[in-house]
Amino acid sequence: KRVSAVVFLAILIILPLATLFSHKEYFSETENRKLAEFPKFSMKTIMDKSFMNGFETYISDHFINRLGWIETKTGIELALGKKELNGIYIADERLMEKLPAIDYSAIDKSVDAINKFSENNSSVPVYCLLAPTSAGIYMDELPKNAPQEDQKALIDYVYGNLNDNITTIDVYNILYTMKDEYIYYRNDHHWTSLGAYYAYNATIQKLGFSPIVYDKYDIEHASDSFKGTFYSTSLYDKVKADTIDIYRYDEGANVTDYIVNDGKSETEYDSIYFRDYLTQKDKYSTYLGPNQPLVTIKTDVHNDKKLLVIKDSYAHCFAPFLTQHYSEITLIDLRYIGVSAEDVVNISDYSQVLVLYNASTFSTDDNVKKLSVMFRNK
Repeated sequence: KRVSAVVFLAILIILPLATLFSHKEYFSETENRKLAEFPKFSMKTIMDKSFMNGFETYISDHFINRLGWIETKTGIELALGKKELNGIYIADERLMEKLPAIDYSAIDKSVDAINKFSENNSSVPVYCLLAPTSAGIYMDELPKNAPQEDQKALIDYVYGNLNDNITTIDVYNILYTMKDEYIYYRNDHHWTSLGAYYAYNATIQKLGFSPIVYDKYDIEHASDSFKGTFYSTSLYDKVKADTIDIYRYDEGANVTDYIVNDGKSETEYDSIYFRDYLTQKDKYSTYLGPNQPLVTIKTDVHNDKKLLVIKDSYAHCFAPFLTQHYSEITLIDLRYIGVSAEDVVNISDYSQVLVLYNASTFSTDDNVKKLSVMFRNK
């Protein structure tokens, strides 16, 4: 017993010390996230307990052979019959997100903010597109008795409470109809370019244009090794890797400029595709790059039509389809932009505004409420 106690005590001391003095990586490619930095040490951080909280997170993120331990834990849980790993459901052919219980009082505040935004900018038509995630389309593939929110009911609720002058866009039905096609990634929370195309087809008609016929596109399979956020969260590697596709319409308009505003400065690019990401973990950032506060796409379309998109990352592989119809498209991510956005965006410059979110983000993101105080038309 004494030997066992000594060995156990040694492990408790040696492993944290080895963790402290081992080589550190501060970004996890596998999990696609930044790892914790060593917390600031001071009397203040000791007294308010932020040092110890930060230290625990630091040790957890940099623990010796951390990914190996996680993979072992995953293997044990699977052997015990678990079908959910860190909020990710394991289906036969895909991974899917477990949505938290929907707080409809929070949804009401987001809906009120969109309504207020429309009232403040009554001269510009506003459209709303809420897209289901894969769990909203493939509910029949979820593990038996797995709790899951009804995304169709959520979308209908939001649309039913928007002002009558806001045009709602139904993409749920077309995506559900096409559910046997490759419309969602198996290892990531986004829709594929094909899923985005079907949504574009429904959306662009509501916006007053004729969609480009699918057969007119030349499709490049740019990567077949994408494993996204669901894999990063669960580390479940038995689902087939995903494909990143780039759609080109050579008979149409061209992107002439792509301007990224990161909140500090602007950088111009000659393409909306960032091919360097095809060799990195975050392959979805091939489309428009990583999330930014504000980006602007300029094209050689000669119709003076400008579109403002209030969005989450579902817009990234959706926006390329819009470039055939607008001379300029500005995309704003409320998660990263401040309330001074009107200093760089004048709503009256735009022909239309599209609010585009997936149902999961819309149900959990408080930033949508910013719309009630932003972009007052002058």
